[in-house]
Amino acid sequence: MSERAQRSSPWSATFGASQAQAAGLAPLPSPFSAALASADRLRRRWLGALGSPGRALVRRRELRIAVLFSVVIVTALVGSLVAPFWLLLLSPVVWGVPHVVADIRYLVVRSGYHQRPAIAFLGGATLLWMAVGGPLVEGLLCTAGVALLARAGLLRRLAVAATIALFAYGLDRLGRYGNITFAHLHNFTPLLLWWIWRRRNGRLHWIPLALLALATCFLLSPFAVEVAQALGGLGWFSAEMGPQAQLWRLAADLDPAWGMRLVLLFCFSQSVHYALWLHLLPDEDRDRATPLTFRATVEGLRVDLGDAGLAVAALLSVGITAWAVFDLVEANEGYFRMAQFHAHLEVMAIALLLLEGRIRHVS
Repeated sequence: MSERAQRSSPWSATFGASQAQAAGLAPLPSPFSAALASADRLRRRWLGALGSPGRALVRRRELRIAVLFSVVIVTALVGSLVAPFWLLLLSPVVWGVPHVVADIRYLVVRSGYHQRPAIAFLGGATLLWMAVGGPLVEGLLCTAGVALLARAGLLRRLAVAATIALFAYGLDRLGRYGNITFAHLHNFTPLLLWWIWRRRNGRLHWIPLALLALATCFLLSPFAVEVAQALGGLGWFSAEMGPQAQLWRLAADLDPAWGMRLVLLFCFSQSVHYALWLHLLPDEDRDRATPLTFRATVEGLRVDLGDAGLAVAALLSVGITAWAVFDLVEANEGYFRMAQFHAHLEVMAIALLLLEGRIRHVS
């Protein structure tokens, strides 16, 4: 691409690469760089073939987010009706580690919270405790303590901390249902982060939010189970993770008619959860409204996480996938044991964002 074409292109093609050079990182290996360049060319051609709508999607973030989010919701709804049990098994194995990496990148590395000693100490100790199996309620009470360390008025800090503490108390009173309730609610935490992440212009974001509300209401209705049954979705499952196993895991002792609705809803909201972290929140995070090239995206990851961090993430992803080849159920459960800390990280981030406003990214 010529220098003149680069200046006129809406794509942020060199942003990540220039940052990587400034950070002293070595150039990407030639085969990997060539593969990214080919992917960028294919995306440009595909969007170019769309004509004016393609250019609008590139230049207008509000439109792009509304379209992508709407597609995510429709796709997740269809998948939750056609193959819910397989989605519940496979999605964490495929997308779990990348979405936890996104958690750490945007809520820790780019936020600068880790550079504030009190938050880093208490928050880090809490997340470590949860990573090794700490109780849910204790983690939430420590999260309330993190809220007290925010840069905000005392009354506001006390109000947010008290809300988290009351939430923890309510979950504790529910016993095992408390853990299940938290698991369901956790799937919606990135939606709240998405809402408060950036000031919005226009009203296009209400379209996917309306679709999300309609899909949620439908999945909680008896019609969802009937549709899933008619499509064969409730009869297609792994021997060890069929309807009874998922009802016990996600609906405890509720009536099966209601329990299966919650299972379908969890499948749907989990899919939306991953999509928000891997696609929508990264798009919302950039100051520039146009999307990055694939090459710039990878270089930006290298700047934020370092080559060592990316290597660890890649090894974990490959390891979980390889484990799944031999024992899919154990790999699924192993991922959740490893990643249980990240839900508390999201609650901490929500509390700090509500108290301090939009994240001020470190350079």
